[in-house]
Amino acid sequence: MSCSMETAAMAMYEMGWSIAMPFLSVNHRLVEGLDQRCLKIPLPRADLWIQGASVGESFLTRTILTHWTPASRLKVLATTNTPQGMDILTRNGREKKIKTDQVTASFAYFPFDKPSLMKKAVSSVSPRLMVLLETELWPGLLDALTKAGSKILIINGRINPESLNKYMLWRSFWKNRAPDRILAVSKEDAKRFAILFGEKRVFVMSNIKFDQISPASAGAAVSEKIKKIIPKNAAFAAFASIRQEEEPLVEKMIAKILAEKPETIIGLFPRHMYRLEYWKRILTQMAVSWKLRSEHEAPARNGSVILWDTVGELVASYKMAKTAFVGGSLAPLGGQNFLEPLTCGVIPIIGPSWHNFYWVGREIMEKRLVKIAKDWETAATMMIDSLQMNIPRETVHSKAMAYIHKRQGGTAQAGRAINELLAQF
Repeated sequence: MSCSMETAAMAMYEMGWSIAMPFLSVNHRLVEGLDQRCLKIPLPRADLWIQGASVGESFLTRTILTHWTPASRLKVLATTNTPQGMDILTRNGREKKIKTDQVTASFAYFPFDKPSLMKKAVSSVSPRLMVLLETELWPGLLDALTKAGSKILIINGRINPESLNKYMLWRSFWKNRAPDRILAVSKEDAKRFAILFGEKRVFVMSNIKFDQISPASAGAAVSEKIKKIIPKNAAFAAFASIRQEEEPLVEKMIAKILAEKPETIIGLFPRHMYRLEYWKRILTQMAVSWKLRSEHEAPARNGSVILWDTVGELVASYKMAKTAFVGGSLAPLGGQNFLEPLTCGVIPIIGPSWHNFYWVGREIMEKRLVKIAKDWETAATMMIDSLQMNIPRETVHSKAMAYIHKRQGGTAQAGRAINELLAQF
């Protein structure tokens, strides 16, 4: 794409934002922070600007700010697109900024990527370095940063084949506004970034998310409550984070397990509490003995289902489980956190959809620390087999933590890259 064509494309991109912004301004999801998104409230000046789209990336931002040691005193601006991300940055509004001996960090909503707005935003912040977390390739932002001479660093970089194909339609634009350095979380991601931006600026790093993992712990008081409900050595099976889209399949799993292993006690944890009414009705129709967790005081009976209507007890339940199915994975939803039961010493069973956690690596399956079922029936069979096995919890925990520890260190690697690029400015 020639320079004139790029100019024309950016003009059309500007026009598109001009048309869209009146509608975006009344979108209920964007109302919070709208003045910042539109730059009616100017962004503060900062040496380093870190952008993370939502919850997961905001966790990465906090990890970096908490563990990174800059070479000199710096002002940092951390931005996000969503209220959930802002809650993570500000710890649910308790912190307006982070202040340490070396870092003063402010928080704001990420501006709309209208090129004229982004030019104004970059001019206001005047960052020596822009850090983009995972995949934050905004045309207006990159164009403004490149013209301003700011350094650009992608950390924890991910780009899937479908996204790469879309970016390749405008390859010359991206190549002319390429980040100075890209730290990708896998060799596959690094290869895809290299196709778009060139090999010399792309490197592989350990995923920072591994640095956020520690053995799951439950408070002593909570653990004691669960121990009173789930008898010692009971055949207890946990169904965690069950999503609405997979409920009919989970019903079949429960029926199969209770038919083949009727002494099983099942703990059912819907992902969203509003689904409790559905499960009350279905379990009754199935003629399964069930009881709400909040109504449980005595030990659960064999062959019954505990329908969890309280929060904060999943980890303690994992520590009593002999098997665990983690939901969001039978339907094409990308999966939920299967590392939590693993660090509790339980080998988790998941369905075929787990792309939200591809960053963990397929090696974890090769080491048989996670089992993937192709369908509900296979998953139920795997749970029944696990109930009949006696794998020491300590062995599973030890192997899991060894796997995780081997892959930690991404935060330190990111911190070194930040310091190196700041020193070049």
